[in-house]
Amino acid sequence: MAETKVLVVEDESSIREMLGFTLQTAGMQVLEAPNAEQGWQLALSHQPNIILLDWMLPGVPGVSLLARLKANDKLRHIPVIMLTARAEESDQVQGFETGADDYVTKPFSPRALLARIQALLRRLDDGNTADSLQAGRMLLDSQSHRVSIDGVEVKLGPKE
Repeated sequence: MAETKVLVVEDESSIREMLGFTLQTAGMQVLEAPNAEQGWQLALSHQPNIILLDWMLPGVPGVSLLARLKANDKLRHIPVIMLTARAEESDQVQGFETGADDYVTKPFSPRALLARIQALLRRLDDGNTADSLQAGRMLLDSQSHRVSIDGVEVKLGPKE
């Protein structure tokens, strides 16, 4: 299996560094972005396996980036864990309603977060969800009836 790519979108460099160390020690490749726009660009160009997303980012809030990710056909299948200091129930509900797959409040245990990431990735079973089927570099989205290879849509006829 290919190395798991994790995109960390977090404005606090100390948290990014700690997450980078924790995830790399677990054998994962880490991509880092200090704001939503850089996070968006890295998500598009690298198609990470999972995204850790802070809510309170400079400029565009993380929850807005989450909505943008989930609205994009190429990125909406990527699981997102909100990693934020916003611990109110209404914030958590908004995060889940926007499309977050998990919600972790700061401060957090790096080991517990790693366990959550691994559990989420196990549940996805290498991309085989009710909405999609992944085989190697190819992804079949059963909801949109689209096929992509390495994130690039393959044009198929109705019978194919």
